[in-house]
Amino acid sequence: MHPSVSRIALITAGFLLVGTPVAGQRPPVPAAPVARDLTPAREDVRRLPAPAIEEVLPAENSVEFFTGARFHGDVLALERFRPGYRFWTHVFSHPDGSIVFGSAETGALLASFPARGDWAHEGRYSQEGIEELVADRSFPRRLGDRRDHVAEIIEPFTGPVIHNPTRGNFVSPNVGLYGGFLEEWGRIYERFGVPADLGLAQALVESGFSGDVKSEARAIGFCQFLPRNWQRLDRLTDHVIEVENQTTQAAYCAAYLAVLATKYGSFVPALSEHHAGSTNVGRTVINGTRMGGEDVRERYLLGAQFAKEVRALSPRTFRDVVGTYGPRSYLYAEMIFGNMETVADIRDGRAQETIHAMRVDRDVSLSDIVRRTGISEREVKRFNPALVRRVPRGATLYLPEYREEFGRDVAFWHRDADPDYQEVLYDFLQLGAPLEDWDSPAFEAVLDGFRQRFRATETEEGRVMDAVIGYVIQEIPLLHRQLSAYRTDPEIDRLFERGMQLRAEDARDARR
Repeated sequence: MHPSVSRIALITAGFLLVGTPVAGQRPPVPAAPVARDLTPAREDVRRLPAPAIEEVLPAENSVEFFTGARFHGDVLALERFRPGYRFWTHVFSHPDGSIVFGSAETGALLASFPARGDWAHEGRYSQEGIEELVADRSFPRRLGDRRDHVAEIIEPFTGPVIHNPTRGNFVSPNVGLYGGFLEEWGRIYERFGVPADLGLAQALVESGFSGDVKSEARAIGFCQFLPRNWQRLDRLTDHVIEVENQTTQAAYCAAYLAVLATKYGSFVPALSEHHAGSTNVGRTVINGTRMGGEDVRERYLLGAQFAKEVRALSPRTFRDVVGTYGPRSYLYAEMIFGNMETVADIRDGRAQETIHAMRVDRDVSLSDIVRRTGISEREVKRFNPALVRRVPRGATLYLPEYREEFGRDVAFWHRDADPDYQEVLYDFLQLGAPLEDWDSPAFEAVLDGFRQRFRATETEEGRVMDAVIGYVIQEIPLLHRQLSAYRTDPEIDRLFERGMQLRAEDARDARR
């Protein structure tokens, strides 16, 4: 078995996934095949042989089993509603400068064209027959129109397609610096009940694995928290958070995703909320409920499709219905799931390194770290991108070796999980409260009870969960006001029904 295989991914393979893994291969978590026929009707889905299940699956009352089942349900939902989600691995694994086309039904790469160039003669094709359709044609001058034109040409032959500019240059500069850390960061995510490659795929898409990358809004790092949100978290902890260190970010990003996945019972809307915000995703799920969705996954995915279609029909008319839930919001979760294989390939292609963590009890200068350890300044900064001159008292220093003189060992991912922490985490992850409760002020008491239980474990992981749940509690009053009004506003009901009517008319026109 490959040493870097995710434990939760293995557990998921013990449920129903696509095919049976071959000995020595990674289990078939969302992959990115080039020419593989994967359709929503999964006739090739089957169970592992009983001995393999016994080797892979832990007790059913464990965090790993529960998380594996949740993840598995998400994969099946994406296979049904967004079967082309694997396409997104091509976007983030190919260098910039190309437009890639993939199958919306399988995610398989179909063709790529230079963003600037002669598409009639310079395309590359992964499926036979497409080149003949494209060759020697004339194309619109505008890139967006050219993309749509190619889609119109090839869709009668290939079925529905997805197309997007490549973004591999966003990731590739950091692979050499940080690709060796993915195993350690993955262990951090799994300690909070998040599949390693799923959490790291979000880090890849958001930051390219850089801890100090900033968006136009100044959001930082792995999960693009705004500075004010990091400050709120910092006030909820008993130590200093240096926000540009990825190893620090991993724990808080994982804990936040774990809380949101508990709220929805799924990582799909949880990822979307992380990107688009709680009110936007709340509206989306409410609309999916009105459309007859049977569970939260289905409600979210139906509501997302509704938002996409009515926004395209008339964005101004339906802005009160869909909010600021836009095209990237619609694609976000499938982009993350689709890049799990990208993460696995990067990790498996590099020797993995160990990250040790020390909580310093005094200010420690960069020069002192270099002098005491003999590690180069450049290498120290690779482990600590936030470090400029010193590590402040109460913050965490990361190094390739443990040095007792800098402080106590807080690398919790190197130790077995504390049983008390595991018990609280398991109870929390399977909380199962109705979604409406999460934006009710009365629910604050439930969440605060879990804060106290996590804090009482006196573990690093428990302290992180304590802070993140506290952060979520602070958001409840505003969320309650916004979603309560949305659920009961008759004008919203009228706009929703109007949107459903226009969608139906548009679908009839398309069939003519």
